[in-house]
Amino acid sequence: MHDSDSLHRFDFEHLPIRGLLIHLDTSWRALLEHREYPSVIRDTLGEAVAASVLLAATVKFDGQLTLQMKGDGPMHLLLTQCTAGLGVRALARYHEDARDLTADIRQLAGDGNITVTIESDDLQQRYQGIVPMAGERIADCLEGYFEKSEQLPTRLWLYADEQGVAGMLLQRLPVPQLLDDAASAADEAEALRNQQLQLDDAWQRVQMIADTLDAAELRHLADREILRRLFNEDDLRLFESAPVFFKCRCSRERVSGMLHSLGEPEINSVLAEQGHVEVRCDFCNRAYRFDAIDVAQLFNTSSSGEQPVRRH
Repeated sequence: MHDSDSLHRFDFEHLPIRGLLIHLDTSWRALLEHREYPSVIRDTLGEAVAASVLLAATVKFDGQLTLQMKGDGPMHLLLTQCTAGLGVRALARYHEDARDLTADIRQLAGDGNITVTIESDDLQQRYQGIVPMAGERIADCLEGYFEKSEQLPTRLWLYADEQGVAGMLLQRLPVPQLLDDAASAADEAEALRNQQLQLDDAWQRVQMIADTLDAAELRHLADREILRRLFNEDDLRLFESAPVFFKCRCSRERVSGMLHSLGEPEINSVLAEQGHVEVRCDFCNRAYRFDAIDVAQLFNTSSSGEQPVRRH
């Protein structure tokens, strides 16, 4: 039985390589509960969800990581978000002709970019990296992101279906160069070259072994079994798992702020036409309804000097 709704970190004891394994089951089905995506869109979204959690787990931050793919193709928007505590939500926007396409990102999304944004909860700190969509799958695109934006050689293996999502990340870490005061410059340079060659060979070996893991094994094997299957000759340290869960950040307070930003005349026009104002969350499909009293209170509160929340 595979691990469920969890993320495992592991390190190679004698190599500057770290890894992550993730499985989403109940959390993935909760994310899809109110959505009916075509299978190719659903599976691509699942791979992106796994990738966003893996990316979030490689950095230290207090806030939210957003992975966005935006292009001119049939799937013109894909958005996943993961909090520092590994709460995830996601959505995809697509045209009807996306139903007949393959999972090739170049066909699905067309020309566009992948944007990774990390921001603190108070919005005071923000980092953003942008790379063009290049490659057949999301994993290919994100490996390019790590190469260009993070300068960390990284490999990703991702899989998703209707019932669950799985992923693995391997990342080569930088090694500090310790100089020997007693060694000559030539000896020091030779030692560094030899060390680099050994680490290059080890990194290539680890990747080749990981490439033997097929989708069914990644999806269904327990994390310990995956590592035993792949790296039984290496000394690994497997850390305690961390839970991953579906979490939507929508709230009535956030929706109130969004309505206020639209302005009283526009909200009143909707109210006059429909008798109420309803906003449905794009992520969880929860509906927030405001009647005439709610709308009056919203704008009366604003005029009294209290400022509504405007974060979305």
